[in-house]
Amino acid sequence: MPNNTFTSPVYNVIAVPFEKIVPNTYNPNSVAPPEMKLLYDSIKEDGYTMPIVCYYSGKQDIYAIVDGFHRWRVMKEHPDIYEREHGMIPVTVIDKPLSNRMASTVRHNRARGTHDVDLMSNIVKELHELGRSDAWISKHLGMDKDEILRLKQISGLAELFKDIHFGQAWKPIEDLAHEDEPEMERE
Repeated sequence: MPNNTFTSPVYNVIAVPFEKIVPNTYNPNSVAPPEMKLLYDSIKEDGYTMPIVCYYSGKQDIYAIVDGFHRWRVMKEHPDIYEREHGMIPVTVIDKPLSNRMASTVRHNRARGTHDVDLMSNIVKELHELGRSDAWISKHLGMDKDEILRLKQISGLAELFKDIHFGQAWKPIEDLAHEDEPEMERE
């Protein structure tokens, strides 16, 4: 039976002042200069056709970007867009804890862009520090176990491997072959 009480955030687009919107600290997506120019051209010609997805912090009265950083950046870097839009950006709000917002950012990005490996590694590290398991990360970020392992290796933190049992392919043994030989004097 479908959940009839759920309403997609896109049905509640609001206009938010640019100054109340802040980028998140974990977005691993990057856009090359030619594509940024194309995004600017698109917004200049067509306007904002997609809202920015944000989390609203009532305590700070700010909107933290979950998806849409580059659309926000176009307004930041182009006064003509800021002026035309009267300093307002269309926003949809999701109300999720940080780990779920990070997962949302990655899902949005992976569906259409490329990722900075170091930043992706940092997201895996932060999710782990927030108590998320590899299974949770795999399910919510669309990664397989090998990809998660590689990203953990990049971070270089042993803490990420504390719950993993490693088999012993070999065991070091002492060099018994020379045990009975007398020690040689050194000159």
